[in-house]
Amino acid sequence: MRDRGHFMTEQKNERSRTIDRMSIAEAVELINSEDARIPEAVAACKAQIAAAIELVVAAFRAGGRLIYVGAGTSGRLGVVDASECPPTFLTDPEMVQGIIAGGNGAMFRAVEGAEDSEADGAAAMKDREVGSKDVVFGIATGGTTPYVHGAIGYARQVGARTIFFACVPKEQCDDAADVSIRVLVGPEVITGSTRMKAGTATKLVLNMVTTISMVQLGKVYENLMVDVNAYSNVKLVDRGARIIAAITGVDRDEALALLHAAKGRVKTAIVMHHRQVDRESADRLLAAHGGRVRAVLESDMP
Repeated sequence: MRDRGHFMTEQKNERSRTIDRMSIAEAVELINSEDARIPEAVAACKAQIAAAIELVVAAFRAGGRLIYVGAGTSGRLGVVDASECPPTFLTDPEMVQGIIAGGNGAMFRAVEGAEDSEADGAAAMKDREVGSKDVVFGIATGGTTPYVHGAIGYARQVGARTIFFACVPKEQCDDAADVSIRVLVGPEVITGSTRMKAGTATKLVLNMVTTISMVQLGKVYENLMVDVNAYSNVKLVDRGARIIAAITGVDRDEALALLHAAKGRVKTAIVMHHRQVDRESADRLLAAHGGRVRAVLESDMP
């Protein structure tokens, strides 16, 4: 068994050494102060995060997928980020996927030992038919998870591009990915509990990866969620109508009418109004401009 005691995520945080004697207010102050260190650690990896996003955007444009893979908290965060893309950006559920060691049941109850097999990580990639168009994004905050390294190794063999995320420096645990993101948040408040600072850093990075990728694909106009799945619930119908009203200047009732005429497609409704065309014509214009609302609105194409 490998001794991981020297790894950054396993080291003892001297600032929290007396947390068991602190008042609740003091413990809140401590954890809050530790969490405040996370954005700076993420900022130190901006170049690597941007490089990762470039891989993901290229994959999407080629018809490929982004596949997160991890164990425990890391796996859960990948699944959560993937699951939020369809309602937010109207993506096919296959486009961004999350795989957690131990299967779906591990989302709700720890499956001990599931992370310890490289072969199982490779098999998960094979089961998803990972290929050269895809990007596999391995998340292992402690750096060593065999399941994740097995998935990365298989992905490289079949020509997929790969990204690796960890909260330990490469000299403590190397990886074979095309892009390696190492967000060094330092020792946890509770020694080894990477669901804390490391988990928060993971969430911040995954948010950036999918959000910026979707912006690059034209799923955002200005800073508005124009590809929202407006018919998925009442809240999103309201949001869709408000987005249409904000961009077109129409009142709420007309915005709702446009939304319904566009079959719930916010982008289509906006183009219908600005170009004074029917739904089919609006969809053709969007298709001709790669789904980008701004490109349609600024184009002279009839």
